[in-house]
Amino acid sequence: MLVAVIDYKSGNLASAARGLQLAAAQRGLKADVQITSGPELVARADRIVLPGQGAFADCAAGLKGVDGLEEAMLERVARGAPFLGICVGMQLMAERGLEHGVTPGFGWVQGEIARMEVGDLRLPHMGWNELRFEPGSHPLLNGLEPGGHAYFVHSYALRGGRADQIIATTDYGGEVVAMVASGNKAGTQFHSEKSQQVGLTILGNFLAWEP
Repeated sequence: MLVAVIDYKSGNLASAARGLQLAAAQRGLKADVQITSGPELVARADRIVLPGQGAFADCAAGLKGVDGLEEAMLERVARGAPFLGICVGMQLMAERGLEHGVTPGFGWVQGEIARMEVGDLRLPHMGWNELRFEPGSHPLLNGLEPGGHAYFVHSYALRGGRADQIIATTDYGGEVVAMVASGNKAGTQFHSEKSQQVGLTILGNFLAWEP
């Protein structure tokens, strides 16, 4: 399978690609993982991964700044290619982001990306935190048990999401959305590629996913 890791100058691409390659090897899957900003390759990819670091508005602008890239990605996902957004890549799946102004997202999941309200805790929410979910509730969670830890780095999170699109949460001064899914599209707020075996299991599940 051809796996396109979208390159729009957001960083963390090599780490995401390595994580996918390792996850494929663990599952015995043949995956050609390509870091690309080429619309032609994205248009024929079997799976699409959108990493992201930094501010929502900057990532949205970076994606639009590569001629034809966003259009190719949206069209390929609309035609059924499984999609995984990581960190800001997941946030872009929402209706809009409120970081550095109001910026439209893809509108694939309900809600907006707003600054977290964490009381006396510090932002960013950074480090290892446990995942809460219903076992067996989504194929991306297969092989995992609630309480496994993932690696987070963020100050903004999904607010006003739909319960049936939220598949995992964590706690940091209150409930925080950790994973979303809708149809053939899914996302992790945490860095799945940096989350050791928990993350590799999720990436492997994504590569094997047939939504």
